[in-house]
Amino acid sequence: MKLLALETANEQCSICLVNDSQNVFFSLNDQLKAQTKTLLPMIEQGLQQNGWSTDQLDVIAFSRGPGSFSGVRINAAVTQALAWANDLPVIPVSTLQALAQAAYREHGLTQVTAVLDARMQEVYVANFVLDQHDIMQAVSEEKLLSYADAQAEIQFTAVGSGAHLLHPETTFGNISPTAEDIAKIAVCFAAKQQWVTAEQALPVYLRDNAWKKIPEQGKP
Repeated sequence: MKLLALETANEQCSICLVNDSQNVFFSLNDQLKAQTKTLLPMIEQGLQQNGWSTDQLDVIAFSRGPGSFSGVRINAAVTQALAWANDLPVIPVSTLQALAQAAYREHGLTQVTAVLDARMQEVYVANFVLDQHDIMQAVSEEKLLSYADAQAEIQFTAVGSGAHLLHPETTFGNISPTAEDIAKIAVCFAAKQQWVTAEQALPVYLRDNAWKKIPEQGKP
């Protein structure tokens, strides 16, 4: 099985190629808001390095959000285009789940509250626990909450870009999910053929007003 995983939902860009559950290529570009310039060249580089073409892929996985609105939109759009062009199934992966997976990969944390900065004095939040397959599984619903309301949702160690907004003393605020984490989760879904069609590969924003102009979003 040849799998391509994409992650652009957190204002950085990474891709991972997997062949029969083994990572064969990983690349990350942490230049802020440069996904539109870097994602396709990174995919091309990975495919060329492994002697693959897009029509040899079996499935595409992507970080479907919540996260940076533009990043989530780019991820979904590129995934849909590649999937449609090559008649490939798609595995959407929660960005919060990928963040929890990154916390396990980097620090061995097995119970975490994934928290992403959503701007506008809000955060995206959900709780995760490691299962028997070393995959972080949600034990609560993904929510968009104010800082005050999010405090009540924290069950475990808070991790991610929004963690310091709730717990200023946190040591895990710099954890970010990458395509490696998307791939790790997606491989388990792919083994069970739990995927969707390209037209069902939709972004998840959790915010009804995601299309607001920047000044209206309270961004600096």
